Amino acid sequence: MDPFEKVILAYSGGLDTSFCIKYLQLEKNLEVHAAIVNTGGFSDEELKRIGDRAVFLGAASFTVLDATDDFYNRCLRYLIYGNVLRNNTYPLSVSAERVFQALAIIEYAQKQGAKYIAHGSTGAGNDQIRFDLIFNILGSGLEVITPIRDLKLSRQEEVDYLVKLGVDQSWEKAQYSINKGLWGTSVGGKETLTSDQYLPESAFPTQVTDKDPQTISLQFVKGELKGIDDQVFKNPVEAIQTLAAIAAPYGIGRDIHVGDTIIGIKGRVGFEAAAPLLIIKAHHLLEKHTLGKWQGYWKDQLSTWYGMMLHEGQYLDPVMRDIETFLEHTQERVSGTVFIRLFPYRFELHGIESPHDMMSSKMGQYGEMNNAWSGDDARGFTKIMSIANKIHRVSE
Repeated sequence: MDPFEKVILAYSGGLDTSFCIKYLQLEKNLEVHAAIVNTGGFSDEELKRIGDRAVFLGAASFTVLDATDDFYNRCLRYLIYGNVLRNNTYPLSVSAERVFQALAIIEYAQKQGAKYIAHGSTGAGNDQIRFDLIFNILGSGLEVITPIRDLKLSRQEEVDYLVKLGVDQSWEKAQYSINKGLWGTSVGGKETLTSDQYLPESAFPTQVTDKDPQTISLQFVKGELKGIDDQVFKNPVEAIQTLAAIAAPYGIGRDIHVGDTIIGIKGRVGFEAAAPLLIIKAHHLLEKHTLGKWQGYWKDQLSTWYGMMLHEGQYLDPVMRDIETFLEHTQERVSGTVFIRLFPYRFELHGIESPHDMMSSKMGQYGEMNNAWSGDDARGFTKIMSIANKIHRVSE
């Protein structure tokens, strides 16, 4: 490895990438250029603080790459269209954003003419695969450096290394790995390494401060969130951020996800995703009213595949573009308003209004009145439906 060569570090400001700055600089003699990719989870003040910290640690430069709108337009809206929840629980908060962070980092590295690119992923998680896949596909000639993975470091060993170098920080919070983005925040710590312990209240980024129930309405236009109550948004990203600010103080959207990692072991991670959970559940309810039976069935199948492929870093596979085309086409009639009641730690979906609501009483009302068919029609329909099973029973 040539000394004083430029390395682009995918920087988050957390413990792992803080270690990487010092290690790459002191142990590998590289000129470290830290780049953070904002996927909607950082304020300007937070980005400035993270940047100041990177320079203090020894980074030759610090750059913010904003990928928020790109992230929404090329990925998140399809997760909403598909109501994607990994194992019916997790809205792919980190899984989705890692791919777009990798895409932004490699584009930046190529523009900078860097020879090396680095990230702080461990050797036992999914992120290493997501970053490496993108870097391998698009990064011809770039060498990938992964200090945490290669040295097999525990978080305590990283802390000890930095303390030895005189890096002063409150390392108590560093015991939790927190990744914040537009589509939610993941929280990993000692509890998530077990099978039976739950995260303490203090581990979640947003504390519960709202106790009084309130009703809100979400307006969707062709599957996209475009309004909250009386406020209309030109950019769905702003709608998501506004909804998060309303719902997160209720403690809504908290859970622990357990699933199969890309490398084959089981993994457990906590998360806080108030806006994603509300949007997905509200959108799903609206679809129940506006989609046909087989549209819903096949969309569920393809959405599951889409979420799995994205989770495993396979975003660049061409089949993903095919699924996206299908998902977008299904949203033509998914427009309307969903009414939601918020409570501490939970919410209720109260109903919808839509010009495309298929619960029209013109044909009939379930359990009440048959307008478009007669009793004789129903008897004939049932008789024909029974034929195949009658034949089967006769042939036994």
